[in-house]
Amino acid sequence: MSALLAEANALLPQLQDLRRRLHADPEVGLDLPHTQAAVLAALEGLDLEISTGVETTSVVAVLRGTHPQKPADAPAVLLRGDMDALPIQEQTDEPFTSANANMHACGHDLHTAGLVGAVELLHAHRAELAGDVVFMFQPGEEGYNGASVMIKEGVLDAAGPRVIAAYGAHVHMGAKGVVSTKAGTLQAGSNVLNITLHGRGGHGSQPQSAIDPVPALAELVTALQNMVSRRISTFDPIALSVTQLQAGDAVNVIPASASLGATVRTLSQESLDIVRAQSKQLARGIAEAHGCTAEVDFQVQYPVTVNDGVETEWTLDQVRGLLGEDRVEVSAHPIMPSEDFSFVLHEVPGTYMMLGAKRTDVPEERQGDNHSPFVIFDDSVLGDQAALLAHLALERLRTQR
Repeated sequence: MSALLAEANALLPQLQDLRRRLHADPEVGLDLPHTQAAVLAALEGLDLEISTGVETTSVVAVLRGTHPQKPADAPAVLLRGDMDALPIQEQTDEPFTSANANMHACGHDLHTAGLVGAVELLHAHRAELAGDVVFMFQPGEEGYNGASVMIKEGVLDAAGPRVIAAYGAHVHMGAKGVVSTKAGTLQAGSNVLNITLHGRGGHGSQPQSAIDPVPALAELVTALQNMVSRRISTFDPIALSVTQLQAGDAVNVIPASASLGATVRTLSQESLDIVRAQSKQLARGIAEAHGCTAEVDFQVQYPVTVNDGVETEWTLDQVRGLLGEDRVEVSAHPIMPSEDFSFVLHEVPGTYMMLGAKRTDVPEERQGDNHSPFVIFDDSVLGDQAALLAHLALERLRTQR
């Protein structure tokens, strides 16, 4: 075991305590006052330059390296951990289960605690840092575009010069302690499709006197699924899931309008352009066939997450050296969940990774996946997460390229 891993494992009890306190008090969106306070308390006493967000309750901490040969124009790297939860009612029997209607169902409580661990490790090794490190504690990843807000507020330039590289790690229900990533496209872009069909309301007993948008909406749901399987290349797939339907309030009334909401995941600009254009064409065609009109709103939420090729090959080598070959997995293909760290990687080269945190002591039938009310993560990976992030910062600042 490397010295850094040993130090990280010595921090594990306090990191687990922080994670569990965060888990019991989850907050959603850009305003996370309790979470921000917990992070600031955890960083208290360390030699850091700390700033907090204006539009969000973000925390940015800059650690200045004190290596004797640190140049005057020393570079900086960025490490990121997101902090927000989801509006999900937790259904686990963990002793630190959520005390409110929200849940850390995506592991951001681990990301926050793991980044605090990386701060402590690098603070102890600041005499070895040939540059500076920016720690990005981010609210609002779950659909609130918190990364873009922090970029606008200057997180990439918090150390002075723009950071030369950025790294982050996200827990998932993979084998415990295994790090997986790939060069190029890692995660899908996220988009939101809302369609409202307008007809003419009437009495439920006299459909001939109305223009009923409900059958048209039902047809549209099926047509959208057929569109992504028949009009889109299987080599550049799209995931489209209709997750919301709304039509009327009274059972004996034909509503004047009916609407749907869908999440659309894409892996390229080409597929994004196709699905945006064809969903509008399809909605308007089906609406017209039923005597209705269609109102289509297609919003691009998060772009595709693309890992830099050079940084990622280097990162994989570093992880192998730190954790061992058996703890590294090169992903065969992208995954369809999205991530707003994509905005950071659009600005600077870097690598995003997945870290397995599956519990081996919980039966399969009691385990959920990310975003499930039943998901239970193994927070004993926090030592690995802290060591991984700290190691990448240390070594990248030794590597000038």
